Amino acid sequence: MRLNGKTAVITGAASGIGRATAETLAQAGAHVLLGDIAVEAGEQVAAAIRASGSGADFVRLDVTDLGSIEAFKGAAYKLRPHVDIVVNVAGWGKAEAFVKNSPEFWRKVIDLNLLGPIAVTRAFLDAMIEHKAGKIVTVSSDAGRVGSLGESVYSGAKGGAIAFTKSLAREMARFNINVNCVCPGPTDTPLLAAVPEKIREAFVRVTPMGRLAKASEIADAVLFFASDRSAFVTGQTLSVSGGLTLAG
Repeated sequence: MRLNGKTAVITGAASGIGRATAETLAQAGAHVLLGDIAVEAGEQVAAAIRASGSGADFVRLDVTDLGSIEAFKGAAYKLRPHVDIVVNVAGWGKAEAFVKNSPEFWRKVIDLNLLGPIAVTRAFLDAMIEHKAGKIVTVSSDAGRVGSLGESVYSGAKGGAIAFTKSLAREMARFNINVNCVCPGPTDTPLLAAVPEKIREAFVRVTPMGRLAKASEIADAVLFFASDRSAFVTGQTLSVSGGLTLAG
């Protein structure tokens, strides 16, 4: 699956699944534009990708700030003549009983996991419509498909991202723009590393394949949706969970 000549925007690209996605798409031949609030880490990832012989640039991006998204878009089109692929990876969550959540917590979770992908997608959509081509991939979560204990608002936001993907796919099909969603199960990332060890061990126990996902395995699913191999696939949700979520 090659992406030669393509430009891909990846949000949340400084670490975890975002970093793995940037590296995977770059290895497939895309020039990658990395966005993240973690400037130093993001610049290091972009430099490492360039050192490997691929094209990469980093621009600071806060997906919860419309001004930041607009500045990122402007920088992207200054760096590259077109953007062919948008991958929404930036997100955040924390396990906490719903009755202990504050309204500020709700807002942060919804802004990062739902409104952020919506706003970033909208920023790059007009040019894709004009060219009648494009790939939009949002990394949601299986929490949005089946729920997750202690992550009620997170699950709601991720479920919203899935529904947004399906609805937008219907609107964009006539413009030859594919819109799809990847739903990871528990994945070995810095975000999961902050979860208590007993919970991580429980994830492993209930996963039929007996381990956590690797970030690179989520990135491989993104690559499929970003490539021409998925030209007739749109509005789909692909779980990458080692069999943890088999229903639905």
